Amino acid sequence: MSDWLLNLPVLWMAVVVFAATYLFAGSIYWIVTRLAVNDRARAFKAVSPGMLPPLGILFALLVGFIAVEVWSNFDKAKVAVASEASALRAVVILAGTFPEEQKAHIYALLNHHIEEAMNKEWPAMARQRATLSTLPTALIEALHDTLSLKPADDSQRTAQLEMVKALHTALDARRQRIVVSQSAVGTVKWAGILLQGLCTLIAIAMVHSDNRLTCAIALTLFATGIALSLLLIAAYSRPFTGEISVGPDLLKQVITSETTATQP
Repeated sequence: MSDWLLNLPVLWMAVVVFAATYLFAGSIYWIVTRLAVNDRARAFKAVSPGMLPPLGILFALLVGFIAVEVWSNFDKAKVAVASEASALRAVVILAGTFPEEQKAHIYALLNHHIEEAMNKEWPAMARQRATLSTLPTALIEALHDTLSLKPADDSQRTAQLEMVKALHTALDARRQRIVVSQSAVGTVKWAGILLQGLCTLIAIAMVHSDNRLTCAIALTLFATGIALSLLLIAAYSRPFTGEISVGPDLLKQVITSETTATQP
């Protein structure tokens, strides 16, 4: 689906999706009712109403299949960001056991990584242009610096080991959110939903072609269901795009007054 639509506020996205769906259903209504004369009218009425439930079920199955994938990816994105923020927060806490100079340097690197993620990676993920080829240099440097620390006692030695684990977790979580940012509903899936919806709308119009008011009501009701389904899938189809998206708020919370004061 087009980027401009996915970047719209949900209200305007709903207006566009519902308007387009109703226009589409109205076109079907106009074409079928114009064709429903003489022999064609009898042919339309010969279409069994028993076809409508299977067509509706097939449409619901397609929507459910795609919606499960979309919401699963959205949940994965939230988990990845939460895991990264939690790991970075753990590093901030554990770094407090080391001398001020070493602690301040690690804080500055973490702060720099978060700023890079917020200002560069998030816009790139929203456009699906973030790739794993871009390395998180600040986070990697923080890992190297942590490995090079010289613990003075057992508490610092334990903190160093836990910091290394937390930094590895943060790196893995970052990889996960970048991978998930590439997820989207493919063209074939969109085409499948729209084609199944089209077939169902045409069948509804043909079955009720002898009663225009009933036909219009039935088409409006089913078109509303189609529009709502499309809106929900579109709004969540890209975890880092649009008004309903996973933001860097959790990462922002890791930036404490100490890390802010010591940023490079």
